[in-house]
Amino acid sequence: MLTVRVDADTLARTRWAPSPAAESLAWLKLTATSRRHPVFGDPGPLARTSLAHPDVALLADLLPRAGNTYTPDLLTPQPGRSGQIGDLLGEQIAQIEAAAQDVLETQVFTYTQTHWNRPLSATTRRIAESGRMQRRLANGLARFWRDALADSWPELRSVLDRDIAHRATAIATHGIGQALGALHPDMGWAGDAVTLATSWDGEIDATGRDLVLAPGVLNWPDVIVQVDTPGQFVLYYPAQRIGADRGSRPGRIAQVVGNTRAALLAALETPRSTTELAARIGCTPGTVSYHLTALHRARLVTKVRDGRYVLYQRTAHATGLLEEAPN
Repeated sequence: MLTVRVDADTLARTRWAPSPAAESLAWLKLTATSRRHPVFGDPGPLARTSLAHPDVALLADLLPRAGNTYTPDLLTPQPGRSGQIGDLLGEQIAQIEAAAQDVLETQVFTYTQTHWNRPLSATTRRIAESGRMQRRLANGLARFWRDALADSWPELRSVLDRDIAHRATAIATHGIGQALGALHPDMGWAGDAVTLATSWDGEIDATGRDLVLAPGVLNWPDVIVQVDTPGQFVLYYPAQRIGADRGSRPGRIAQVVGNTRAALLAALETPRSTTELAARIGCTPGTVSYHLTALHRARLVTKVRDGRYVLYQRTAHATGLLEEAPN
């Protein structure tokens, strides 16, 4: 178990804020490893094209791969207090560019060697030693954001804002301690500490420091702790209701095919895997697979294989049924 010790000063300085840098890195990691988000699916061609830029590729090379979890903290600076996304992102990019060389070398050389099961590439090592890495990483983040996420941010931000508003209500109703303990099943409140169920034991002293709670969308469903840099404490947790308002509403078609199958059809405006659909509608993958089989037999969905995944999409006939069924 990881224990993050706090005091009254920490609680007084605890705040919630979205982290556009963390969301960008989560999307970039999916792009670089050819994976799909459980709800939002394939990162898409714009993200893959951006990955070809050398500064974006350098940023991706510092992200963990299979079996690893450590990401250098300097890549996700603690979010500031601005309510404007441009200011939040701009501040984080500026902090990356201004990172001290000794901090960069400790995180990029020492911590990756400790936590990764792969060596740092020779090219990345040379860039880090040259003193030019900070500027290139900042440019890579700005580039990937512009290419792959800027247009989608309003939708993602609405999910984050709803979550933060929910937490504010919980604090007003039950107090900050209970609100901290309710962020995730693996997180708890011990009266003077935030606890996190982990495979290793440790204790971090965050007394007298700012603590930022950052709801996550693109790193969902992971809980991430950022505590390696003093004064840069961030706890990332999954935002509530990921994908809850996406896609068409099932309307009265549910009276014909049932609520679960109607919800699946509503979510299949674009191709999705069984895992993605299970996350969106709150059912097990086995249940989703059962209903998809029935919908496929009824010729309401098609399925195609895309590498490791089987992707389903509703047919034109199913789309017509949805459009004809008013709410």
